[in-house]
Amino acid sequence: MAVSKGVAERLRTIPGIDFDRVHVIYNPAWFPEIESRALEPPRHPWFEEHNVPIILSVGRLVPQKDYPTLIRAFELLRRRRKARLLILGEDRLRPDLERMITKLHLNDCIQMPGFVANPWSYMACASVFVLSSAHEGFGNVLVEAMACGTPVVSTDCPSGPAEILDFGRYGPLVPVGDAVALAEGIEAMIDNPTPPHILKRRAQEFSEEKAALHYLRLFNGAP
Repeated sequence: MAVSKGVAERLRTIPGIDFDRVHVIYNPAWFPEIESRALEPPRHPWFEEHNVPIILSVGRLVPQKDYPTLIRAFELLRRRRKARLLILGEDRLRPDLERMITKLHLNDCIQMPGFVANPWSYMACASVFVLSSAHEGFGNVLVEAMACGTPVVSTDCPSGPAEILDFGRYGPLVPVGDAVALAEGIEAMIDNPTPPHILKRRAQEFSEEKAALHYLRLFNGAP
């Protein structure tokens, strides 16, 4: 079982794997509670101001998420316009990222609040959600942000984001590690955001119900 077509393609390269028996069933990343929890106010003072765009990312502070590229992209964006960046999550790279933020003199406009129990409230109020990962299996947080109606930008990393965003139809896809392209993608979504109703409808394609139906078909012998 593979959670994206990209993961399935990687399985093809493993000796002994019968590719005809590999099936793709996307992660059930959408569920109705996201929309209800998104209505709760985020517990951060930046959201009390409405004149400065807030860029949001959510994930563990680990190399896979490539937050240095996001921070560099944000620094480029700040040269052209006011903005703020919130990174929700915790892990071992916090000291390195904090040093980088300080070195770039961005302490006043980047914060890392750590783990947040309700990230959807933050997603719903953010101007743009960004996935800067070097690699993923699927990219659940993209679906979650879209379920909140928030414009998204992602790296075109293996695997999952391109499939979620239908190869750029629902949000920009930029090369992995390219801070310039990421900054341009973020700015494009600030200026011309994808309409919330389109994002929400797309997110529902990755529902628990649809995943369960795929599993049932598979268990019943359907191709």
